[in-house]
Amino acid sequence: MKRLDSTPKKDGFRMPGEFEPHRGSYIIWPERPDNWRLGGKPAQHVFLEVIKKISKYEPITVCVSREQYSNVLNLIPTNGNVRVVEMSNNDSWIRDCGATFVVNDKGALRGIDWTFNAWGGLVDGLYFPWDQDDKIASKMCELERVPRYRLDDFILEGGSIHVDGEGTCMVTSECLLSEGRNSTMTKRQIEKVLCEYLNCTKVLWIPRGIYNDETNGHVDNICNFVRPGVVVLAWTDNKKDPQYAISKEALEYLESEVDAKGRKLEIHKLLLPKPILITKEESLGVDAVDGTLPRQKGDRLAASYVNYYTVNGAIIMPTFNDPNDELAVKTLQELYPDRKIETVYAREILLGGGNIHCITQQVPRG
Repeated sequence: MKRLDSTPKKDGFRMPGEFEPHRGSYIIWPERPDNWRLGGKPAQHVFLEVIKKISKYEPITVCVSREQYSNVLNLIPTNGNVRVVEMSNNDSWIRDCGATFVVNDKGALRGIDWTFNAWGGLVDGLYFPWDQDDKIASKMCELERVPRYRLDDFILEGGSIHVDGEGTCMVTSECLLSEGRNSTMTKRQIEKVLCEYLNCTKVLWIPRGIYNDETNGHVDNICNFVRPGVVVLAWTDNKKDPQYAISKEALEYLESEVDAKGRKLEIHKLLLPKPILITKEESLGVDAVDGTLPRQKGDRLAASYVNYYTVNGAIIMPTFNDPNDELAVKTLQELYPDRKIETVYAREILLGGGNIHCITQQVPRG
């Protein structure tokens, strides 16, 4: 499909909120043995559960390597809502390497193809090479038969942005100002690119993301738009936890700001699970390879219920066998009264470095 030379803002396109209607979803099947333990088999069971839950509500495309193609065809649900496509990839984080889709008032759809460098390239990236992942966005646009905007000189991951669909974008300074992304650009220059391609007029810069988040603190792990003017924020009441100062800082920042429409934000706290640490068995199940981040026993994982995915009619939410699981379900059900809360025990995704929102990408209905 055509590569566009303009920008979404100039062409009258905007990124909708995730809570707006979807045409469908995308996911990449996990198998990388230096990231997913035991060759990805435990994680595959959880990805399959996510696929089944999403497919109850909207179509989903499963992108899978040649080696796993037949296996996935044998596993997927037969409800007619799942499409399996062979696609080369480096790993399974389609939220970050995949296309960001934009729409206009006439219902047309287009894609944004950001440059992807595995969360920091050779400075502090998480794996090398990442060349196949950087092609995922253009392939998604081909599958959806839509033209794309390609940014060869701007690095961004989909998990580092949230929008309300009404002109407000939310990011973290920790991530977007990190040395491994766009270090030659100023904060103002980065903001200008975001506003031009997402068609926003206001960028909220939360200082930091979840403690020990290896993505340099993606916003999708700490804060999300429930709807315009309403956000949910990852929170802990434990003042001794390093996350407390981070969440308190975020809360104070958000309380001091307004969105693109001039509204004060309604902020709801979503309590985190207790700290989750990698076990010896889990650590030993991951292959040690030069150029990738090792998984060490005792490392704290960046667990957060905020890393949920909004689909047509439902919320797909991670759980951790923690007492706060039930409270998180209750909180989200109150915030999304018209959606069903679907839970997935997501420790295996967390062990890979992210969660349900990180492994999914929406295509808006347009």
